[in-house]
Amino acid sequence: MNRISEITKRDIQKMFKNGMEIVELWDPKKVTYPYHGELDEIDFLKRIYNLEDMISEDPRYSNAEEDIWQHTKNNDDYTDCWVFEDDRFQLMNGDDRNYLKFICEIFHPAVRYEGGYWKEFLNEINKLLKYDGYELYVIDQISNRDIYDWKLYKQENEIFIPFSERYKKTIKQKQLPLKIQKEVRRKIHHLLLQYDYSERKSVEGYQYNELLSESFFNEIRKFYIPKCFKENNYVETNSLEDFVLSTSPHCVIDVVEFFDRNNNDSFMKEINLIFELNDFSLKLNNGKIETKLEGPFVKTSYNLIDEVGLQELLEEAHRYYEKENFRIATEKLWDAFERLKTYYSPQLDKKKSANKIISEISGEKEHFIEMFKKEFNDLTVIGNNFRIRHHETTKVDISDDRHYEYFYKRCLSLLTTVFQYLYNKKII
Repeated sequence: MNRISEITKRDIQKMFKNGMEIVELWDPKKVTYPYHGELDEIDFLKRIYNLEDMISEDPRYSNAEEDIWQHTKNNDDYTDCWVFEDDRFQLMNGDDRNYLKFICEIFHPAVRYEGGYWKEFLNEINKLLKYDGYELYVIDQISNRDIYDWKLYKQENEIFIPFSERYKKTIKQKQLPLKIQKEVRRKIHHLLLQYDYSERKSVEGYQYNELLSESFFNEIRKFYIPKCFKENNYVETNSLEDFVLSTSPHCVIDVVEFFDRNNNDSFMKEINLIFELNDFSLKLNNGKIETKLEGPFVKTSYNLIDEVGLQELLEEAHRYYEKENFRIATEKLWDAFERLKTYYSPQLDKKKSANKIISEISGEKEHFIEMFKKEFNDLTVIGNNFRIRHHETTKVDISDDRHYEYFYKRCLSLLTTVFQYLYNKKII
């Protein structure tokens, strides 16, 4: 699928070729950053492409590596950022996955120049990519440095919906128990104070300064009145300290998510360290707290899958699951399951494609082949007999959300295992 426009690609190329303007100490400043970072161009390209197997455009040389060496090192007669327009690399005319893989590699810790303006370039490129439906995000770390990958960007990601609101029904039914000890609350409050910066705002010509904590209380009032527990009662509060130390633990997560959405990656690292040191089964990931239930799904769907259509189905399923619409979530997940069976199409029909998947994830071991074949068959039978898809009115109706949730989790368990085999990417 090709969503990234020629305009966006040209703008990104111009950034690397001509530099970009930033504001530093209140003064505008033009800065540059090489797309190949600390590496030379050939070493960078070899991380992504097998140059020895690619054609040379110079008849004197047998492959692309020799050709590029001649024209970038020996003669140095290629123009700056020539690679973006070289048809061999299909950056201008190829598919989005190829282009995004190239862009992500620019910001890999083994490539980028830490002393350069790579973060400024990353942020500007992310702004451009979002217009076309993608964004770069932190997938992992190596030597305490962030590794980036890409995912589909959804406009609704900009809307803040607090944790306690997303899981309102689950919390009410006491299916999401959470306890935050006083000492941990103090640590969270102390961290929030470090990141509670003041921002200049303007409303109808009137300008004023507002702390991030003040913005939080203004935003959270769209969902509920912020309260803290004092003298055996819950009372309204605008105090960050009182709120964090004495409100519901689920509401503490609300303020953590809000601060993360409005701060840099270092906040996420520090809050996750607090969770880890205190044995919390929670993790902050790109503005949202993951529970043990959703964590494996998010990691798999966002980090491993490079087929856009399948990724869209999984992201839809996850969003509906978060909203506790288990019926639609299960339907979307089943659509993803059926689509996955055609992974090796059109070379193989659906049944043979599914059998090949089973063989791969089983390591061709007989007992595992039998086990996974049974699971594939069982899920297929469930999809055929029960009303997973809402338009199939002749099948066994499902009236209990807990049954939908069971089907969802069972199907998800198989899918996450399959994805680790089929879509796993090697990170150097």
